[in-house]
Amino acid sequence: MSNYYESEDLKKFGDIGQHAKALADDFFRYYGNVTGTDGALSKREKALIALAVSHAQKCPYCIDAYTTQCLETGANPEQMMEAVHVAAVMQAGITLVHSVQMQNHLKKMVL
Repeated sequence: MSNYYESEDLKKFGDIGQHAKALADDFFRYYGNVTGTDGALSKREKALIALAVSHAQKCPYCIDAYTTQCLETGANPEQMMEAVHVAAVMQAGITLVHSVQMQNHLKKMVL
């Protein structure tokens, strides 16, 4: 095995029900209802969101799956990269906004 994550393992995702079939069936039904249909958001928009979350959560399986899904639902590479940048800037902002906690503590300790 050359990588910790093997892209071939993504094909095994359906096997998660091997020891808990009912729970896996519930998950896949929910997953399909949320991501596999147009609703208030189109499947294309949902795929772009999922691609961004995949990057934020650093899941190579999901990145592969949603790169494919984005292309299949009509997203282009520019839209996909912009979605990834949205995830990146959100993570940066979330990190930075927590500096308010540090600043509050500094005021109590030194200022």
